[in-house]
Amino acid sequence: MYRLLIRSGLAVVFAAQPMSAFAQKAAPAPDLSLDAPQFDPTTPMSDIPEIDDEWNALFSNENEAVAADLTTDGSNVAELRYDFDPGQITGHGIVSEFRAISALVAGRSKPVPSLAELHRRTRVDADAVRRLLRAKGYFDPEISFEIVPGTNGGKLNVLARLEPGPLYKFEDVVVNTPPDAPRQLIDDTLTLKAGDALAAESVTAARNRLILTLSEKGHPFAKVSEPEIIVDHDSRTAHYTIDVDPGPAARFGEISVAGERLFSVRHVRRLARFKTGDTYDSSKIEDLRRALIATGLISTVDIKTAPVPESDSVDVTVTLTPAPLRTLAGQVGYSTTDGFRLEASWQHRNLLPPQGAVTFRGVLATQEQSLAAELRRPNWKKRDRTLGVIIQARNEDRQAYYARSLTGSTFLERETNLVWQKKWIYRIGGEVTLSQERDRSMEIGRSAPLRTYLLAAAPLTLGYDGSDDLLDPKRGFRLTGRASPEASFQDGVFGYVKALVDASLYLPLANDKLVLAGRTRIGAIIGAERGRIAPSRRFYAGGGGSVRGYGYQEVGPLDPDNDPLGGRSISEFSVEARYRIGNFGVVPFFDVGQVDTNAYPRFKNMRAGAGIGARYYTNFGPIRIDIATPIDKRPIDPRVAVYVSIGQAF
Repeated sequence: MYRLLIRSGLAVVFAAQPMSAFAQKAAPAPDLSLDAPQFDPTTPMSDIPEIDDEWNALFSNENEAVAADLTTDGSNVAELRYDFDPGQITGHGIVSEFRAISALVAGRSKPVPSLAELHRRTRVDADAVRRLLRAKGYFDPEISFEIVPGTNGGKLNVLARLEPGPLYKFEDVVVNTPPDAPRQLIDDTLTLKAGDALAAESVTAARNRLILTLSEKGHPFAKVSEPEIIVDHDSRTAHYTIDVDPGPAARFGEISVAGERLFSVRHVRRLARFKTGDTYDSSKIEDLRRALIATGLISTVDIKTAPVPESDSVDVTVTLTPAPLRTLAGQVGYSTTDGFRLEASWQHRNLLPPQGAVTFRGVLATQEQSLAAELRRPNWKKRDRTLGVIIQARNEDRQAYYARSLTGSTFLERETNLVWQKKWIYRIGGEVTLSQERDRSMEIGRSAPLRTYLLAAAPLTLGYDGSDDLLDPKRGFRLTGRASPEASFQDGVFGYVKALVDASLYLPLANDKLVLAGRTRIGAIIGAERGRIAPSRRFYAGGGGSVRGYGYQEVGPLDPDNDPLGGRSISEFSVEARYRIGNFGVVPFFDVGQVDTNAYPRFKNMRAGAGIGARYYTNFGPIRIDIATPIDKRPIDPRVAVYVSIGQAF
């Protein structure tokens, strides 16, 4: 607690909570934080605590005006209702806080049992307004509520009148430190100065900020006293004094692991963003804690620091509690264009320590069946770097082609995820595919035999994510480039390069309630004719992640039997207006795109789709439902297509 002194004409006060009033030692202020219990209009009057008279006597003008009762006996009135607009409590940044704790706001949707109860609510709210204003530096507010009869026997009207009074300010700010203390760092961090408003939030935030900054700048054992604030009500000013002893500068010492050793000391050091001898920084301790939790192998992490005697080093001891290592998962889906899809997987997240996750996955769907085994080793040799190996057998029966293939691939990547959203990401790897494929196009013929392809590729991805959220971006942009040099050993050896650029932009409007989002995707295959490229390696467009309103792969050139041909280039453009109302949202959208047999997009005969989507926002991202229809519909196109997924379309 802050110290409180009462002197002649002076009172020393403090801010115990960001939203609490300044309190005296003899009479602590009621809790006004947003976490405080909210008013229940059904609570009996006898159960509501009275406002502390000593509190009011210390800080407020007495004898505030409260409207006289319209009845004197306090008897119940049948269906007594009232209107009250909390916006009448205007200015000074307290409206939203007042709404959260107001007795009048909480009870206005239900009948009030009596006029006496309504008057009690006005008195409770008047005191709440005073405390909120004192937390902002207004110690002499005048607040009154008036109850006015409604017209023609309608609802009563509760009117608020507020005069905040003068703003109290600091006359001086005194910081006491040892002679060898980093005074410039302390002053720049505290930021309080003469002339600043005597606001509880600023006072509390300044001390917390100072403690945190000193711990991040090499002073883990700093001592920062509770500030002493002397308020002079005659001059409406305050004197601020705080004692700061940063203690000796410290450096990181050794890292050790206690308890069950899920990871070696070497692997924990790999996850830490500090080394022995680096200047101590408490934020890097918290970063290490998050990195350990992000492995998915740890349920709890306890990190303790201890100074080394006769040294400036601080040793770090990590104690880990293991989490369940195995996961069995499944999902079922249905698409109006793709049919049913059933997927199941089993994973052991530490089968090959450290962090060697092995996953077996199977898919049974209308147009696809596959089995895959994957090894992923996050933080391989370096933090945030993942090594992966995948073996997959796959059978696809698409409208554009039929293919059965066996693929082996390996990759090294810097990935982004919900816990660690990265700015820069990359992925490099190698891939070998043996496949038998049949082109559905009439150019080859429906009875064409399976053709065998042996493909080798070296795909590379480089991306920049400047958005503010992985699944629900509201501002910023993303830019990703992919290039895959590929060699084909079918009918001789030849090579080509498959390249794709994907960019999106997010622009917030109307206080982030409306977000305008746009996306562009341009791709090309250079170095080979379309007929020599395996059907599964060509570009296709259409579907939920492409041009909505069309079937999967059905945007682009078609053969005489309306089967997709695929192409050597692709161009897609999308725009959305994402409007959010609470946990729900509505999203009108427009997509346009085309696949071309030419090596470069010519932007001709573009296909467009439009529609509207609904969003339900959860703590892990929005659930998306989009309904789209094609513009200039062809006979093969559906009238309406529905798409359901997690996350925004782009």
